[in-house]
Formats: sequence, C-alpha cells, structure tokens
Amino acid sequence: MKTFDPTSPYNALPKLPPPGDLETKAVLKKCASVHAALAALKERGRRIPDQSVLINAIPIMEAKDSSAIENIVTTSDALFRDASLKDDSDADPATKEASRYRSALQLGFQTLAHRPITTRTAVDICSDLKGVDLDVRSVPGTKLRNTNTGDVIYTPPEGEVLLRELLANWERFLNDATELDPVVRMAVGHYQFEAIHPFIDGNGRTGRVINILFLIEQGLLDLPTLYLSRYILANRADYYRLLLDVTTKQAWEAWILYMLDGIENTARWTAEKIGAIYDLIDATVAYVRDAAPKIYTRELVDVIFMQPYSRIQNVVERGLAHREKASRDLKHLVAIGVLREIKVGREKLFLNVRYAALLSGDANTFDAFAKIEPVASAQSKK
Repeated sequence: MKTFDPTSPYNALPKLPPPGDLETKAVLKKCASVHAALAALKERGRRIPDQSVLINAIPIMEAKDSSAIENIVTTSDALFRDASLKDDSDADPATKEASRYRSALQLGFQTLAHRPITTRTAVDICSDLKGVDLDVRSVPGTKLRNTNTGDVIYTPPEGEVLLRELLANWERFLNDATELDPVVRMAVGHYQFEAIHPFIDGNGRTGRVINILFLIEQGLLDLPTLYLSRYILANRADYYRLLLDVTTKQAWEAWILYMLDGIENTARWTAEKIGAIYDLIDATVAYVRDAAPKIYTRELVDVIFMQPYSRIQNVVERGLAHREKASRDLKHLVAIGVLREIKVGREKLFLNVRYAALLSGDANTFDAFAKIEPVASAQSKK
C-alpha cells in the first residue's frame, strides 16, 4: 500500500466497507446503549402535541453549533430572531450562514419522504446551506491544516470522475450494508464523506446534516431532533484527531466509539431538553389560563412556542384573531411577564423569555412564573 502523504491528494482512499471487524465487542456493547438512548429520545419527542415546536427549535441549536465547528460563530438569539423575520437582510453574515444550515436540514428531512440518501441529497443540502447552486467539485479540494502549526494534515482526493465513483460507493454502503448496525454505518459513512470532501466548501456541515437524516431514514428518530453537533463542538479536537487516525492508522474502533458516544450523550441530553420544553409549555398554559383568563386559549400558547420570537402575523395566520386583537393579546402576555416586546427595524417581535433561555442554555430548568393577580385585557379596559 502506498504511504499516506498528507500533502498529496488522497486518491487512494479505500472504498467501503473497510476490511476487518467493525463491530467489535466494545462497539456492539455501545450500540445497545445508543439504541436505548435514541428510543428514549424518540418517545420523549412524541409527548409534544405540536411536533413543529421541535422541528423549529432543536435544528436552530444544531445549526449554531455545527456552524461553530467550522468557526462560523453566531448566537442563539440572533438565529431565533432570523427565524422569525421574513427579511434577513439585516442579519450578519455568520447568522445568515448558520440559518441556512437549519434550512438545509429541513430540506433534507423533506426529501426523505420520496428518496433515500444519495449523492443528490448531499448536493442539494450543500447548495442550500451555501446559498448557491453547487455540484461535486472538479477542482482540487482545500488542504486541511493543523490549526496550531499550520502544517498540512490532509489533502482530499481530486478528479470529478474519481469523486463521483467514491460517492457512489459511499451511497451504496449507506443503503445496502444492512448487515451492520445502522449507527455503525452512520459513523463509517461520516468518515468516508469527510475524507472524500466532495465540495469546494460546506463538507463538514453537509456531512453532519446527513448523519441526522440517516438516523431518521433508519427509523431511529422521527424528526431531526438530535443535537449531535453539541457533542462534536465540545470535543472538536478529538473529532479531527480521530478522523485523521482512521486515515493514517485505520483506527476504526476508536472513531466509531467516539461517534456512538456522541449519539448517546446528545440523545439523552436532548431528551431531557424536550422534557423541560414540555414542562414549560404546561406551566405556561396553567399560568396564562389563571392570570389572563379573558384571552387564554391553548392555541394562543401554542403560537408563542412555535418560535422563541412571535409576530402578530403568526397569531393572525393561525386564525386566532384579527390583527388588532392579536396585537392586544400579545401585549397582554407582555404585561403578565410571559413575553417581552422588542422592535427590530419596522417589525414588532414578542420574545418568549423562558423558552429562549431554556433553548439557549445547558440547564434544563426555567424560572417559575410569579404569582400575580389576573390582569384585565386591553379590550376589557375599554
């Protein structure tokens, strides 16, 4: 076998499946706990009556951290605002790019209804998250460097014909190697996709979107609710080190165990987060019903959990009220401490304070509502 040279295109990248036993005793033991954690996450997610709450919330958190892995840094609050506004022209470049990750994840999720994961899926996802039409590159890939020393540590394969051949093999492995546990296939497939590096830019984020989609396709998740990038961001040095160790040492077991630990860790953490969201929704329902009985409806509470930031138009579009009443009702929720009104340009946004804090922080707790006397609605004061 030709000696690996990090400065030369790795056109000798071996095709899948790798030789040897991928499902070692340690890997199989870990698979069992990973499946249990994913099953618990799936079940916890089903407790939320309006599933769009999860589809809107968790992918924003995933988008922020997956982008941060690539040094595209923004804040949860900036992403929450951007998701609520129809016009993102005032958003900074990092926020726009991270927001496109969320869009790409949702696009990929929708494509699963009519086709399996393919090279076309990857092309569509990368194009969406970059905001331009892309295809498999026909030019040399970017050399990957050690962030501390600047030394080249990996040069991806080059030549469009070879890249498409490697991607076809990757696609067949994901869809046909059913003798392997799905979570093992995901880990192996993720390494291979990153090693192929098929696009000029966006390969890491595209690969991490595909991880989530693959778990959904295999029936291990219902929705794109696994916050896997949280683990990778916290263990970023290990992520890149172990990827390189597969290339240079064929150290598959350590890489697979790293990815499985990430899935289990974030599945359990995300399940706890979803449980806290469920509890906060229940607490908000009870509080608004008692503190503002004249405007309370369960549907109104559901609207303010669609996104951390709500707009008057969100209430109108749900058919709950005309614009004037929708505005009064949201302002009433401000008065009793559920929402905070914020002006962004010409838009009025209403921030669900506890929900935003819950999504943004590591803790799965929220501030209790104060015990107050019912506040008369703006309409009843007339």
